Amino acid sequence: MIVLLGRDALPPFRLAQLARAVSDLQGRPVELEASELFLIDAPELPPEPERGRLLSLLSAQPHASDRLADHELLIAPRPGTVTPWASKAADILERCGLGAFSRIEHATLFAVDGLPTAELSNASRRLLHDRMTQSIVEHLADLEGWFEQAEPAPLGVIELGSDPAASLARRNTELGLALSADEIDYLVKAYGRLARDPSDAELMMFAQANSEHCRHKIFNATWEVDGRPVEGSLFGLIRSTHAATPEGTLVAYDDNAAVIEGFDVEMFLTDPDQGAYRCRADRAHIQIKVETHNHPTAISPDPGAATGSGGEIRDESATGRGARPVAALCGFSVSDLRIPDWVQPWETAPVAPGRMASALEIMRDGPIGAARFNNEFGRPALLGYFRSFSAPIGERLWGYHKPIMLAGGSGMIADGQTHKLALSPGDRIIVLGGPAMLIGLGGGAASSMSSGQSDADLDFASVQRGNPEMQRRAQEVIDRCWQQGEANPIKSVHDVGAGGLSNALPELLHDGGVGGQLELREIPTNDPALSPMELWCNEAQERYVLAVAPENLEQFAALCARERCPWADVGEASDDGRLLVADRLGDRAAIDMPLEVLLGKAPRMHRRAETRTTAVESSPLDDITIDQAIDQVLALPAVGSKEFLVTIGDRTVGGLSVRDQMVGPHQVPVADCAITLLDYDGQAGSAMAIGERTPLAVHDSAAAARMAVGEALTNLAGTRVRDRRHVKLSANWMAAAGAPGQDAALRAAVEAVAELCPQLSLSIPVGKDSLSMQTVWNDQQGEQRMIAPVSLIVTAFAPVPDVGVHRTPQLRRDVDSRLLLIDLGRNRLGQSALAQVLTRPLGPVPDLDNAGRLAALFDTVQRLLDDNVILACHDRSDGGLFTTVLEMALAGHCGVRLDLGDDAAEPLADLFNEELGLVIQVADEDLADIRGLFAEAGLDECLREIGELQEQPELDIHAGGERLTRRELPELARRWGETSYRMQRLRDHPDCADEAYAALGDWSRPGLVPKKEFEVPSSVSVHSGARPRVAILREQGVNGQREMARAFMTAGFEAVDVHMSDLEAGRQRLTDFHGLAACGGFSFGDVLGAGQGWARSILFNDALSEQFRAFFDDPRRFALGVCNGCQMLSALREIIPGTDAWPDFIVNRSRQFEARLSLVGIEDSPSLFFADMAGSRLPVVTAHGEGRAVFADGLPAAAPVALRYIDAGGQGTERYPDNPNGSPEGITGLTSDTGRVTILMPHPERLLRRVNYSWAPAEWGELSPWMKMFHNARAWLE
Repeated sequence: MIVLLGRDALPPFRLAQLARAVSDLQGRPVELEASELFLIDAPELPPEPERGRLLSLLSAQPHASDRLADHELLIAPRPGTVTPWASKAADILERCGLGAFSRIEHATLFAVDGLPTAELSNASRRLLHDRMTQSIVEHLADLEGWFEQAEPAPLGVIELGSDPAASLARRNTELGLALSADEIDYLVKAYGRLARDPSDAELMMFAQANSEHCRHKIFNATWEVDGRPVEGSLFGLIRSTHAATPEGTLVAYDDNAAVIEGFDVEMFLTDPDQGAYRCRADRAHIQIKVETHNHPTAISPDPGAATGSGGEIRDESATGRGARPVAALCGFSVSDLRIPDWVQPWETAPVAPGRMASALEIMRDGPIGAARFNNEFGRPALLGYFRSFSAPIGERLWGYHKPIMLAGGSGMIADGQTHKLALSPGDRIIVLGGPAMLIGLGGGAASSMSSGQSDADLDFASVQRGNPEMQRRAQEVIDRCWQQGEANPIKSVHDVGAGGLSNALPELLHDGGVGGQLELREIPTNDPALSPMELWCNEAQERYVLAVAPENLEQFAALCARERCPWADVGEASDDGRLLVADRLGDRAAIDMPLEVLLGKAPRMHRRAETRTTAVESSPLDDITIDQAIDQVLALPAVGSKEFLVTIGDRTVGGLSVRDQMVGPHQVPVADCAITLLDYDGQAGSAMAIGERTPLAVHDSAAAARMAVGEALTNLAGTRVRDRRHVKLSANWMAAAGAPGQDAALRAAVEAVAELCPQLSLSIPVGKDSLSMQTVWNDQQGEQRMIAPVSLIVTAFAPVPDVGVHRTPQLRRDVDSRLLLIDLGRNRLGQSALAQVLTRPLGPVPDLDNAGRLAALFDTVQRLLDDNVILACHDRSDGGLFTTVLEMALAGHCGVRLDLGDDAAEPLADLFNEELGLVIQVADEDLADIRGLFAEAGLDECLREIGELQEQPELDIHAGGERLTRRELPELARRWGETSYRMQRLRDHPDCADEAYAALGDWSRPGLVPKKEFEVPSSVSVHSGARPRVAILREQGVNGQREMARAFMTAGFEAVDVHMSDLEAGRQRLTDFHGLAACGGFSFGDVLGAGQGWARSILFNDALSEQFRAFFDDPRRFALGVCNGCQMLSALREIIPGTDAWPDFIVNRSRQFEARLSLVGIEDSPSLFFADMAGSRLPVVTAHGEGRAVFADGLPAAAPVALRYIDAGGQGTERYPDNPNGSPEGITGLTSDTGRVTILMPHPERLLRRVNYSWAPAEWGELSPWMKMFHNARAWLE
């Protein structure tokens, strides 16, 4: 084995944080150093030039020692695993001609100054590694045999013997199968008929396919409540909403996602033969899906949340015959955060058991995992929620030690692809995507158990790990298939999720009406030691199963080869209804059973529920002042700013985003919903909004459920949708099933929603349940038990005819106006944010008492949007009216005089109740007409005038003619943002968090102030002859090619999709193009440095290097590199004339992915792209993790700068967050001496139209100023 020593593995601030934590645990001062170590399966380094190339790629040198010192500790991946890092590093090494060294792994060498590592406590060791994915190596000798591959483990056979039920019960416990007694009896009878013993692969497969997680047994059960039978299953009640309002729903309940009716669009596709991008008139429909990934996130937050997002993406991709995910949402419910040095008085719950992550760890790491997967895959994250809750109420401990991790989104599916085709005998059965690995084994069954019922090792074994770059490759294959329309080679496709192939392949065959004859050893694997059960049942991610007719197999194989996406033909469909999985290495089949036994009618569950109520109590508020209430409520995570969860997620990739979380020129994260386009030219799109009021369910689960539906609708109200009947809901149900009273509470919540939805003309065509939401553990006080209240998370989706018709919470200061409250409630404070922070009961909980009024509110606001008389709009929710108005004031950067009226007998209740309602800003001149419309809708009693804007930056609150309080907005902004700041400071570079927090309280900052010194061409210029061709260049992992292609097409180019594999194979040559655009994304997952692997695969390939050199030398040709393309082209500067002074790009100063709308100044440079644009200051999208420029001599003086991040005065800045990456002098774009080659870290190509901005000046026209760049390139060729 070769051992190489690389760079520092951790930044100084992170090492200091770790050292402090270890010192506290050890009771003595400790200092740490950390270095990268590379382990390579080869006997020795190669000779030159390969040696130099290898060391250069890894930025490493041979490790000087063959042993670890007493103060050293090695953190390595778990033995027998192949990490996503390793697989991507191997791809790079293969591309660079170093395939002999592609068996590689990455480790971290810690040096501990202050004590021998043998004295490190277990608690300290847990701080230094993730026990889910890593192991501690004490001696380098322990690495011997690290890469050795064992022989396959044998198939296990369970001998049923004379007592089959007892034998199965024993294996049920040993394997963590979670089989019920009825299911064990069912299997005993089934194998009695088959007259043989089951294999362990068959048992594990049955357990996964029939787990609560996969089969939703409680939702399909029969019921009796309080001793009386009740009609209808829970699923039947949900389905009744669709039966009552089916309009606009195309697919419900019978696929991986629901599909709702969309619009006629100009679909943007690539020609299957030539690769040229083109538009095709088609009808695009909208997919909707929301999942949860609670158990894995509780055990290991980062990979748990990452694979939750990845699994939901696959659900969308695998709908019908293939589809494209468009936008993501993400949410978390956890227990008390208990931020160090900032623990709040209400955070009193006992800490979570050691096998589970704490709420703080979940919210530090989980959102990063979800964001990272979406970022690398290339899906903008536009919506979310975050709640922390725990409370001892009614002799119970309520809360979310077992968290909710919500992952969902919307997608686009072509009109002819919405339904899967029936399969025929002989159809080839394909596994597409990554290899099998021993991860996630038993995940479906583990997710079906309450935390504490299973062994901790089984918990850890059941969590998956994700590789979004692999999923991007698979998505590109699926896209190339469905874009062919009727010629789509995919007949049916399923995602691989819970249960792995053991669940997905039987589903594919069963749904297609066939059986299957498969060969186990055709399944791609990175671990040849896997037993048949492990190979069949593991939950390795980024995989799909699909069926292709034999005559289309060659074409499908060519698509996979072009995208470098692994695939395997594992067998064929059969006509006997049987699943046969042969094993050529064994003496019997791993699986041989009728599909009907596996997926047929296993015993139906019967639930006996008893109602148990939690008494409603009320305490006075006489001792609480309004200022005390304000300060405490703003510290509650559900109320405060969520910015630390927003800026880590790319919100613009794909170029179809319209409305993200950030509002106004000050970019305040307070938007109510998310909006995306369906194409690059039209106005049609879709919207989504979340509603959840879970703490109310402690007292009244039905009220909580109704309020969740209501909140989703009020969040959506400010966007003009097609109509209310076309709003469709996803319902995600969580409960502690089996806990006293909770089955009845779940039933009551479902019944309430089933009754409410028809009254509102809404339906629920998709959803998910997770019914093991309790945690049991022992501590010094004995057994502890925390249960989550019945938790319904509602996501409303709707088609939007014109995405420009929506309003945000940003108050307008250019119009004389009033604020109006439409109040649908009764000032109830039960389980409000105020009740939570005061830890006292405050009476009954809010409820939706009149569905007709909610419908009238929604319809009236929609009508006002048509009349263009609403200036701003924001719903009332957590934190009540006070928080609603505060967020509007912050977004509008203006003061508000809030008047509760003369009859406000209980100001605290008026300010902090969380009843359903909306606040809208309207012009004085429209006030009378608006009052008339609300009266016409029967809402005159609900409407009241509550305030007006004022010059002073204050929130000035009055009631009964008296001032109740007056608070300065800068101070309120800091209080509102403090939780987010403290979380960011724990997670990212603390200096950056400090600078951002200081900026939050600086009211003098003007926000984004554009200055445009040129005219934007209104249409494509008329040019003679054929359109010049531009190569839209991408490598595996790149995800920004579509918006780049559309930008060049809009400017008059023919844009051609060119994969690096096309250049390698000779299918395309750069000499055939006038221009080259290297696109953004994550080539090779940014392993070995962002863009570095891509660049080295060119430099270390003589033919490719010469082809690129000739292109750059040709004075008739131009090139543009954006983000990952910028990083790649900068690393090619040795073959690009006039770029010697260009920098390298390294990890951002914050050590975090930064996604922001940033202000840049366009410099006077020779860049052809910025002709006539110098002096302008424009907002542009930032979305990168490694954008900090580092110059060879530390000084950028010689570099021709094209773009800089600037401050309010227009000067280049290094201050965060105005400069999100920390580049010197704000440098974020450069050009070559001649101006023909330009590199940019920001993304102008994502802002083709004004509608793509989260905020832009109202006077801008349809096209964004950044389109001038691309027109300049076209004009240069003339």
